[in-house]
Amino acid sequence: MLRLFLFAVALTVVLPASGNAAGPTTVPKAGEPLNIGFVLYTTSNTPGVLNARWTYANAYSGPGVATGGPTAGGFVGRYHVRYFLENGQFSDEYDLEIQRHAPGDFYDVTWITDGKVSARGVGMEVAGGKSLAVGWRRVAD
Repeated sequence: MLRLFLFAVALTVVLPASGNAAGPTTVPKAGEPLNIGFVLYTTSNTPGVLNARWTYANAYSGPGVATGGPTAGGFVGRYHVRYFLENGQFSDEYDLEIQRHAPGDFYDVTWITDGKVSARGVGMEVAGGKSLAVGWRRVAD
């Protein structure tokens, strides 16, 4: 758990400072939420299903479930993910693509809506490979 916490802290420090390779980083105005999210995907007992716990800008959060993934185990694959708010109300849904980024246990993660990229993130395995911790941000592709 400490490793996950340290990873989350590192993302909040590194992502805003690193900027966008395609252009300059814009600084949010006072009171405006940061364009940073975090999700923890955990393998379930059902093949091809990941359970999610997410937050966006520390303003919204809740559970989620990704289905339709590979039945062989691991995280790599295509899923359909549905997210909910803490009160159980539906929030968003996406097509989710998780790809391994060599070397090591690092991943590139993409959320797609109507064929367009909505968000991108980077992740790493935690908890002995049972969970995938992902920092992400919305994109305007």
